[in-house]
Amino acid sequence: MASGGHLSALVLARGGSKGIPLKNIKPLAGVPLIGWVLRAAKHSAVFDSIWVSTDNDDIERVAKKFGAKVHRRSLEVSKDSTSSLETIQEFLKQHDEVDSVMNIQATSPCLHPEHLQEVISMFRSGQYDSIFSVVRRHHFRWQEVNIKEGEVTVPLGHNPAKRLRRQDWSGELCENGSIYLATRKIIEDGYLQHGKVGYYEMKAEHSVDIDIDIDWPIAEQRVLCYGYCGEQQAAGIQLVVSAIDGCLTDDHLRVSSSGEEHSTFCASDMAAIRTLQGKGVEVRFLSDLNLTVHTKFAEKLVCKLKQGTADKLSQLNSWRVKLGLGWEQVAYFGYDSSDAGCLQKAGLSGVPLSAVSDLAKSYARFQSTLSGGQGAFRQFALFVQETNEKTKVGDNQNAPHHNAVDELAPSKQEASEKAKVKEDPPPKRHRKTHADGATHVETQ
Repeated sequence: MASGGHLSALVLARGGSKGIPLKNIKPLAGVPLIGWVLRAAKHSAVFDSIWVSTDNDDIERVAKKFGAKVHRRSLEVSKDSTSSLETIQEFLKQHDEVDSVMNIQATSPCLHPEHLQEVISMFRSGQYDSIFSVVRRHHFRWQEVNIKEGEVTVPLGHNPAKRLRRQDWSGELCENGSIYLATRKIIEDGYLQHGKVGYYEMKAEHSVDIDIDIDWPIAEQRVLCYGYCGEQQAAGIQLVVSAIDGCLTDDHLRVSSSGEEHSTFCASDMAAIRTLQGKGVEVRFLSDLNLTVHTKFAEKLVCKLKQGTADKLSQLNSWRVKLGLGWEQVAYFGYDSSDAGCLQKAGLSGVPLSAVSDLAKSYARFQSTLSGGQGAFRQFALFVQETNEKTKVGDNQNAPHHNAVDELAPSKQEASEKAKVKEDPPPKRHRKTHADGATHVETQ
């Protein structure tokens, strides 16, 4: 137990979000929304317990996956009209061991462990009873009036006759909604901020909030640039390995009447591979099967390929050792249960939307919003690019931020083009995917 009594982190995640249905577990840059703040809370190592308060089974499952305990809130505090304060009060009534609680908003995905550590350091100093997070804004505010009735507005907090330039004005502190920390007594007395109140200022790039649909793509790009992706990023990703079937293809192998085999690959995925290679990242492929079509594809992209691999993790580890890399420098993109070991060990791991293995999904830190063979690898490559760029910026604060979004974005022609690889007829095989997700290969 930390000094000063039991300190809990509490994330409120109701299932009935009106603006964006099940917003709290919707994938943001491949990670369920609450996963971003739960990861930061866990890695901060300052809490005696980390909780998610929810009324939804799916949210409970995701919360536990990220290592949080779950408080099943009552129907009384699961209504649209329920306040955060009421929900926190119910949590405290059922958890007598908690002396202080930090309410972390699930919709603040750019929260970092350092933010939490610094707030707790302030709190443990004994100077404050409650602390909340703020961001500095430079906005000229005006009073809201009834324009239709002819009412005129007046300035709030500034003099229009002496409008200050941004550089001549320190701005105003506004709540950014990320953090609210208070003692049990203050919460029980009906406050989030009371007693000796302190604030913790966060940078604008870390002050992200998500309420409606149009906020989502903005937050996704912000979190790729400024979000906390985990502890194992110091060295940067040097090796990206991907399964082929189901990741770079749609997991279908087409056999013509003459015995020729065809697989369809996405042009934007191929462009993303070339971009990674151009940045000095090694890209390699693994496959359970032995197919010439895979060989042709790998040769086209000048990538190493290992086929017929029963133990993918052993092969991945062999490549890693030969290249002199740590696991934190390896990224893996998988699809099936045979990829699970690689996904678990790699510093960065991802799966396409169409991944068929729950085990593989459970180990993936990134889940694409696209299916295999339809741009899923490109999204993962973007995630790798942004992770490496953040590493560079962390090593050199003066380094310019590189926008991997623009670099990986295919042209309209590339986006519509499908790259097909044709091969000489080997023994006939047909890979089938059934409605229940089962996959098998027929040999004729």
